[in-house]
Amino acid sequence: MVTPRSFRVLHFLLLLLLASGEKYPEKPRNACLGVVNSGQYDSFSLNSTATCFTMCRRKDDSCNLKNLQRYWLDYETHLVENTSIEIVNTSFVKTLVHNFSTDTSDDLYFSLTPSQIPRQVMENENKPPDRVLLPRSFFESLRGKRSSVRLAVTILDVGLGNLFKNMTLSCVFWDATKGPTGDWAFKGCSTEHRDRSTVCRCDHLTFFALLLRPILDEATVQVLTRISQAGCGASMLFLAFTIALYTVLRFFRQRFKSEDTPKIHVALSVSLFLLNLSFLITVVNGSQGSNAACWARGAVFHYFLLCTFTWMGLEAFHLYLLVIKVFNTYFGHYFLKLSLVGWGLPALVVIGTGSTNSYGRYTIQNEENRTTLELCWFRETTALYVTVHGYFLITFLFSAMVLGLVAWKIFTLSSITAGKEQGLNWKGVLTVLGLSSLMGMTWGLAILTPLGLFTIYIFAVLNSLQGIFIFGWFALLYFPSQSASSSATTQADQTHSVSHG
Repeated sequence: MVTPRSFRVLHFLLLLLLASGEKYPEKPRNACLGVVNSGQYDSFSLNSTATCFTMCRRKDDSCNLKNLQRYWLDYETHLVENTSIEIVNTSFVKTLVHNFSTDTSDDLYFSLTPSQIPRQVMENENKPPDRVLLPRSFFESLRGKRSSVRLAVTILDVGLGNLFKNMTLSCVFWDATKGPTGDWAFKGCSTEHRDRSTVCRCDHLTFFALLLRPILDEATVQVLTRISQAGCGASMLFLAFTIALYTVLRFFRQRFKSEDTPKIHVALSVSLFLLNLSFLITVVNGSQGSNAACWARGAVFHYFLLCTFTWMGLEAFHLYLLVIKVFNTYFGHYFLKLSLVGWGLPALVVIGTGSTNSYGRYTIQNEENRTTLELCWFRETTALYVTVHGYFLITFLFSAMVLGLVAWKIFTLSSITAGKEQGLNWKGVLTVLGLSSLMGMTWGLAILTPLGLFTIYIFAVLNSLQGIFIFGWFALLYFPSQSASSSATTQADQTHSVSHG
C-alpha cells in the first residue's frame, strides 16, 4: 500500500493462509470477536487471536472473521511503522520486516516456506515453489520519491477450521474500504492455476491471501437446485407408487406377507421418499428460523440421508446372501433385524453428532464473496467427513463389491449356458442396471464431481431420479412378462428360502 500524500512508507503486507493442523487451547469466547485484543500486540494477545482461526465458523455469533482479519492487517502496519523489529518467529506467525533500496535493477523473490521465516531468495538460488515476487518495475516507479521502502512479509498459520472450506483457489486482497472493517476483494488480482501450483498477479500492494473459493456461481447453483427439486419431486411420486403397489400386492398375493425381498425394497423406498421430502423442505426454507430449528432440520436431513445409505447397503447384503452365499443361511426374524440396523444405526450416529453441536448454518459463496446458497446442514467439517463421507464410502464400496460379484456370476453363467451363441446378454445388462439402482450406484458419481460442472450436472440428474429407477425395477420384477415369469418365480422362491429356510 503506497501512502498517497507523503510516500513516507510502503507497506507490503502479505498473508499466506496455511492449515497445519496444530491445535491451540481454548480461550475466552469474546476474544474471537476481534475486539478484546484490538491494538494489543503482546505475546498473549497475538496467541489468543491466532487461536480463534481454528475455532471460527461463518455465521457464528462468537466470532467475527472480518475483525480478526483486520487485526492482522493492523499488526503488520504496527510492525512496519512503529517498531524496529526485523523478525517475528512464533508457532503461528512468521514475519520478515526489512528496508529495501529502491535503486535495484533486479526482481525480488521471497520464500514462503510454512515452517521458516520468510527470506529473500538470491538470484543464483533455486526458486522455491512457494514464493512471492516484487518486480523491479515497482521499485523503478518509486525512484526520486524515496531512497528505500520498508516491507513486511508474513506467513500466518490459521490452523484447521471452517474458514475456507470451498472448492477452488482464488487470489484476493484485503480492501479496507469495504464496510467498517474491510473485506476480501478481487479487483486488480488475477489467478493462474497450474498443474502443481497457483500464481497470483496483482497490480497493487496490500494485504493478500490465496483463498479457497467455490466453483459454483449463483446461476449454476440455481440451475442445479431446480434440477434437484424437479428430480426429487418426480422420484417422490414414483416412490409413492412403489409403496402403494406393494400395499396392494400384499392383499392380492399371499407370498408378499412373508417374503423379505419386497419388504427391503419398500423400506429403501420409504427412506428415500423421506430423504427427498426433507431435502425439499431444507432447500425451500434455507437457514430461516431460529438456531434450534435450523439444528433440527439439519439433524433430520442427516438422519434420512444415513437411512438411505444404510438400506442401500442392506440391499447389497441381502443380494449377497441370495446370489453369492446361497446355502446354509438362516436368520430368525430376519427383516426385523435388518430394520433395527436400517433405522436404528443412523439414529445412533445422529444422536452422537448432535451431542457435539455439529449442525447449523452452512453457506456456499461465489467468487465475489456473495452467498449463493445457505442451508441448515453441518457447521463442523470433521463430523461431516466422518458421518457422511466416511459412512457413504463404506456402504458404497461394499455395495459395489457385491454388485461386481453378482455381475460376474450373471455373465459367467449366461456364457456357459449359451454355449456357442454370440451376442450381448441384454437381460443380464438390464438386471445389473436394476440392481445398481437399488444399491445406489448413482451416488458414486459424487466422487467424480471435482472433475468439473459436467459431472456435477450428471450426478444431480441421475441421482435425483433414483426413485423412478427403483419403481421401474419393482414393477418389472413383480409384473414380469409371460416369457420371464418362470425365472421371476424361481428368484422369489430362492429369496424366501434364504430368509427363512
